[in-house]
Amino acid sequence: MNGAILFAGLVFFLWIARSILIPLLIAAFLWYLMNAISDYYRRVFPCKNPTTKRQKICSFIFSAIADISALATVVFAIVLFITQIQPMFSELIAALPAIQEKLTSLGHYASESFGIKFDATMIPNITKIATNIGASVAGLVTSMGMVLIYMIFMFVEQSTFNKKFSAMFPNKRQSKKFRYILDSIDTNMKKYLFVKTAISAVTGIASFLWLYALDVQFAGVWAFIVFVTSYIPTIGAIVACGLPILYTLVTAPSLQQPILTAIGLIGLQILFGNIIEPKLTGKTLNLSTLAILINLVVWGMIWGIAGMFFSVPLLVATYIICAQFDSTRWIAVLLSTDGNIPDKRED
Repeated sequence: MNGAILFAGLVFFLWIARSILIPLLIAAFLWYLMNAISDYYRRVFPCKNPTTKRQKICSFIFSAIADISALATVVFAIVLFITQIQPMFSELIAALPAIQEKLTSLGHYASESFGIKFDATMIPNITKIATNIGASVAGLVTSMGMVLIYMIFMFVEQSTFNKKFSAMFPNKRQSKKFRYILDSIDTNMKKYLFVKTAISAVTGIASFLWLYALDVQFAGVWAFIVFVTSYIPTIGAIVACGLPILYTLVTAPSLQQPILTAIGLIGLQILFGNIIEPKLTGKTLNLSTLAILINLVVWGMIWGIAGMFFSVPLLVATYIICAQFDSTRWIAVLLSTDGNIPDKRED
């Protein structure tokens, strides 16, 4: 009973404090992503353990270059969105009323051809849906100032994290235990974020090239949606494929373009999302599909789109933490794919 009350209280707190927690989570995501990119840039440096003074100087210079390159990568992505993708979104929003009319006409045609009872109210108002989604995204954009402030302080204070951790756990056994947990979360999260972002970017670019070759209008918008929704398990792939396919069904003069669009986008999702990504992540996401879907729904109900976006990283952290304590290892077993969970670090 007490556990149920505590859980309900936690959910209520997460919901009521979402305006504070979501910007903090976005900042942590970007901070983690930039550190992950920077770490992978450092791996190309031949001197892993510098010993001489010259090697240490070179290592320091390259580390600074890696940090600047990671920042430049994220800034480039933001600038690309603002200059190239955002104008296309505006054009797509302006075209939504005409698309709504074509959907209605298509419904009447299907009704006359197949004798299906049809009413215009049966078709969702895509303009209203897009407006609601836009309002949610705009809410996140308006909080970017707070996100930047959080990020700045995270980068400024990340050099002091080890000292703070040592002060929090003066007991050596406890310190080793929690250090192991944090290192496991850090390693797995960085690997997940880097691989997921890289795969999402490649999938988005490949989708753009395919749609551009088919002369699908707003190819850049659909490719960006593919990139963003790749972070959302299962539902993201459905949305990423469904929207451009539905658009081509409504606007194309024949079925050739919609069929080729469906073949290309679904094929890319299977190739990158179901074949390549699992091989690259390995056991990082040894998570049950059912657990991922339930987690997705729960976080979506609490934090909306932002919750769905961050549902998997939060589940990964929960999985790793639960595996390290006897009282919660059963939760990690339930969350896992096959019951094989990380070994518990002894105190």
